[in-house]
Amino acid sequence: MTSELLDIYDDEDNPLGTASRQEAHAKGYWHHTFHCWLARDTSTGRRLLFQQRQDTKDTFPGCYDITAAGHLTSGEDMSQAARELEEELGIHVPFTSLTPLMTVRYESKGTAQGTSFWDREVSSVFGLLSNQPLEAYRLQQEEVAGLYEADLEQALALFEGHIPFIEAQGITSGPNPEKTRRLITPDQFVPHQAGYITSVCRALMELPSQ
Repeated sequence: MTSELLDIYDDEDNPLGTASRQEAHAKGYWHHTFHCWLARDTSTGRRLLFQQRQDTKDTFPGCYDITAAGHLTSGEDMSQAARELEEELGIHVPFTSLTPLMTVRYESKGTAQGTSFWDREVSSVFGLLSNQPLEAYRLQQEEVAGLYEADLEQALALFEGHIPFIEAQGITSGPNPEKTRRLITPDQFVPHQAGYITSVCRALMELPSQ
Protein backbone atom coordinates (compact mmCIF):
# COMPACT_ATOMS: atom_id res chain seq x y z
CA MET A 1 0.00 0.00 0.00
CA THR A 2 1.37 3.40 -0.99
CA SER A 3 2.10 5.65 1.97
CA GLU A 4 0.21 8.92 2.21
CA LEU A 5 2.23 12.07 1.50
CA LEU A 6 2.55 14.73 4.19
CA ASP A 7 3.63 18.36 3.95
CA ILE A 8 6.76 18.69 6.09
CA TYR A 9 8.24 21.70 7.92
CA ASP A 10 11.38 22.90 9.67
CA ASP A 11 11.65 23.92 13.32
CA GLU A 12 10.17 27.36 12.53
CA ASP A 13 7.22 25.80 10.66
CA ASN A 14 8.54 26.83 7.25
CA PRO A 15 7.54 24.40 4.49
CA LEU A 16 10.21 21.99 3.28
CA GLY A 17 8.19 20.04 0.72
CA THR A 18 6.57 16.63 1.09
CA ALA A 19 7.54 13.22 2.44
CA SER A 20 5.81 9.93 2.95
CA ARG A 21 4.38 9.32 6.38
CA GLN A 22 7.03 6.65 7.00
CA GLU A 23 9.85 9.00 5.97
CA ALA A 24 8.49 11.85 8.08
CA HIS A 25 8.38 9.57 11.12
CA ALA A 26 11.78 8.04 10.37
CA LYS A 27 13.63 11.34 9.86
CA GLY A 28 11.75 13.49 12.36
CA TYR A 29 10.21 15.99 9.97
CA TRP A 30 7.65 18.28 11.56
CA HIS A 31 4.14 17.79 10.16
CA HIS A 32 0.63 18.92 11.04
CA THR A 33 -2.10 16.88 12.70
CA PHE A 34 -5.73 17.33 13.72
CA HIS A 35 -7.05 16.46 17.19
CA CYS A 36 -10.72 16.60 18.17
CA TRP A 37 -11.95 15.77 21.67
CA LEU A 38 -15.66 15.16 22.16
CA ALA A 39 -17.71 15.70 25.29
CA ARG A 40 -21.35 14.97 26.11
CA ASP A 41 -23.74 16.58 28.56
CA THR A 42 -25.87 14.19 30.62
CA SER A 43 -28.20 14.47 33.59
CA THR A 44 -25.26 13.61 35.85
CA GLY A 45 -22.77 16.02 34.30
CA ARG A 46 -20.44 16.43 31.36
CA ARG A 47 -18.58 13.36 30.11
CA LEU A 48 -15.35 12.97 28.14
CA LEU A 49 -15.31 10.67 25.11
CA PHE A 50 -12.16 8.88 24.01
CA GLN A 51 -11.35 6.05 21.65
CA GLN A 52 -9.40 2.84 22.09
CA ARG A 53 -6.88 2.16 19.35
CA GLN A 54 -7.01 -1.15 17.55
CA ASP A 55 -4.47 -3.80 18.53
CA THR A 56 -3.21 -3.75 14.94
CA LYS A 57 -2.01 -0.11 15.11
CA ASP A 58 1.73 0.27 14.52
CA THR A 59 2.14 2.63 17.49
CA PHE A 60 0.51 2.32 20.93
CA PRO A 61 -1.82 -0.56 20.00
CA GLY A 62 -4.77 -1.02 22.32
CA CYS A 63 -4.19 2.27 24.15
CA TYR A 64 -6.85 4.90 24.83
CA ASP A 65 -6.48 8.17 22.96
CA ILE A 66 -8.00 11.32 21.47
CA THR A 67 -11.62 10.88 20.38
CA ALA A 68 -10.66 11.43 16.72
CA ALA A 69 -7.34 12.47 15.21
CA GLY A 70 -5.24 12.20 12.10
CA HIS A 71 -2.51 13.61 9.89
CA LEU A 72 -3.06 16.35 7.33
CA THR A 73 -2.13 14.90 3.97
CA SER A 74 -0.22 16.98 1.45
CA GLY A 75 -2.25 19.99 0.29
CA GLU A 76 -4.94 19.45 2.89
CA ASP A 77 -6.01 22.28 5.19
CA MET A 78 -7.32 21.95 8.72
CA SER A 79 -10.98 22.24 7.72
CA GLN A 80 -10.57 19.21 5.46
CA ALA A 81 -8.95 17.27 8.28
CA ALA A 82 -12.30 17.28 10.09
CA ARG A 83 -13.04 14.29 7.84
CA GLU A 84 -11.45 12.23 10.61
CA LEU A 85 -14.68 12.54 12.61
CA GLU A 86 -16.63 10.90 9.83
CA GLU A 87 -13.98 8.30 9.05
CA GLU A 88 -13.33 7.20 12.63
CA LEU A 89 -16.66 7.90 14.37
CA GLY A 90 -19.19 7.91 11.55
CA ILE A 91 -20.49 11.42 12.24
CA HIS A 92 -20.56 14.29 9.76
CA VAL A 93 -19.80 17.57 11.52
CA PRO A 94 -19.20 20.92 9.80
CA PHE A 95 -15.74 22.26 10.60
CA THR A 96 -17.37 25.49 11.76
CA SER A 97 -19.05 23.53 14.59
CA LEU A 98 -15.68 22.74 16.16
CA THR A 99 -14.20 24.99 18.85
CA PRO A 100 -10.44 25.65 18.62
CA LEU A 101 -8.88 24.78 21.98
CA MET A 102 -5.12 25.09 21.47
CA THR A 103 -2.13 24.31 19.26
CA VAL A 104 0.57 22.04 20.65
CA ARG A 105 3.97 20.89 19.44
CA TYR A 106 4.98 17.39 20.44
CA GLU A 107 7.73 14.96 19.63
CA SER A 108 8.42 11.40 20.67
CA LYS A 109 10.95 8.72 19.81
CA GLY A 110 10.56 5.00 20.07
CA THR A 111 10.33 1.71 18.22
CA ALA A 112 7.25 0.31 16.52
CA GLN A 113 7.23 -3.20 15.07
CA GLY A 114 11.02 -3.23 15.15
CA THR A 115 11.41 0.11 13.33
CA SER A 116 12.62 3.28 15.04
CA PHE A 117 10.44 6.38 14.76
CA TRP A 118 10.84 10.07 15.54
CA ASP A 119 7.41 11.65 15.48
CA ARG A 120 7.26 15.46 15.53
CA GLU A 121 3.82 17.01 15.22
CA VAL A 122 2.20 20.43 15.30
CA SER A 123 -1.33 19.60 16.41
CA SER A 124 -4.38 21.83 16.11
CA VAL A 125 -6.72 20.75 18.91
CA PHE A 126 -10.49 21.22 18.76
CA GLY A 127 -13.44 20.44 21.02
CA LEU A 128 -17.00 19.43 20.23
CA LEU A 129 -20.09 18.85 22.32
CA SER A 130 -21.94 15.93 20.77
CA ASN A 131 -24.86 14.75 22.85
CA GLN A 132 -25.68 11.58 20.96
CA PRO A 133 -25.27 8.30 22.88
CA LEU A 134 -22.32 6.00 22.26
CA GLU A 135 -24.53 3.53 20.39
CA ALA A 136 -25.20 6.13 17.68
CA TYR A 137 -21.57 6.26 16.51
CA ARG A 138 -20.35 4.08 13.65
CA LEU A 139 -16.75 3.24 14.46
CA GLN A 140 -14.03 2.58 11.90
CA GLN A 141 -13.21 -0.99 12.74
CA GLU A 142 -9.75 -0.93 11.11
CA GLU A 143 -8.60 1.93 13.35
CA VAL A 144 -10.87 2.07 16.39
CA ALA A 145 -11.45 -0.81 18.82
CA GLY A 146 -14.04 1.03 20.90
CA LEU A 147 -15.44 4.35 22.06
CA TYR A 148 -15.61 5.16 25.78
CA GLU A 149 -16.86 7.94 28.01
CA ALA A 150 -16.21 8.93 31.62
CA ASP A 151 -17.09 11.81 33.89
CA LEU A 152 -15.09 14.83 32.73
CA GLU A 153 -14.28 16.10 36.23
CA GLN A 154 -13.05 12.65 37.22
CA ALA A 155 -10.95 12.46 34.06
CA LEU A 156 -9.32 15.74 35.03
CA ALA A 157 -8.67 14.41 38.54
CA LEU A 158 -7.16 11.25 37.05
CA PHE A 159 -4.65 13.09 34.90
CA GLU A 160 -3.82 15.52 37.68
CA GLY A 161 -2.90 12.50 39.80
CA HIS A 162 -5.64 12.88 42.41
CA ILE A 163 -7.35 9.52 41.77
CA PRO A 164 -5.85 6.21 40.53
CA PHE A 165 -8.49 5.27 37.96
CA ILE A 166 -11.79 6.22 36.36
CA GLU A 167 -14.78 4.09 35.50
CA ALA A 168 -15.71 4.29 31.83
CA GLN A 169 -18.60 2.94 29.81
CA GLY A 170 -17.99 2.00 26.21
CA ILE A 171 -19.11 0.40 23.00
CA THR A 172 -16.90 -1.91 20.92
CA SER A 173 -16.53 -1.63 17.15
CA GLY A 174 -17.36 -4.34 14.66
CA PRO A 175 -20.48 -5.86 13.12
CA ASN A 176 -21.91 -6.70 16.55
CA PRO A 177 -20.99 -3.84 18.92
CA GLU A 178 -21.11 -4.68 22.61
CA LYS A 179 -21.47 -2.45 25.63
CA THR A 180 -18.59 -2.66 28.08
CA ARG A 181 -17.49 -1.11 31.36
CA ARG A 182 -13.86 -0.72 32.42
CA LEU A 183 -11.64 0.77 35.09
CA ILE A 184 -8.97 2.78 33.31
CA THR A 185 -5.66 4.11 34.63
CA PRO A 186 -3.66 6.99 33.10
CA ASP A 187 -0.86 4.72 31.90
CA GLN A 188 -3.34 3.02 29.56
CA PHE A 189 -3.56 6.21 27.48
CA VAL A 190 -1.20 7.11 24.65
CA PRO A 191 1.50 9.26 26.26
CA HIS A 192 1.26 12.95 25.36
CA GLN A 193 3.27 15.92 26.53
CA ALA A 194 2.88 16.91 30.18
CA GLY A 195 -0.32 18.76 30.88
CA TYR A 196 -1.90 18.17 27.48
CA ILE A 197 -4.92 16.12 28.53
CA THR A 198 -5.52 18.18 31.68
CA SER A 199 -5.55 21.33 29.52
CA VAL A 200 -8.02 19.66 27.17
CA CYS A 201 -10.29 18.65 30.06
CA ARG A 202 -10.31 22.17 31.45
CA ALA A 203 -11.06 23.64 28.02
CA LEU A 204 -13.92 21.18 27.47
CA MET A 205 -15.41 22.22 30.81
CA GLU A 206 -15.68 25.76 29.46
CA LEU A 207 -17.60 24.87 26.28
CA PRO A 208 -21.11 26.37 26.46
CA SER A 209 -23.91 23.85 26.76
CA GLN A 210 -26.08 23.35 23.71
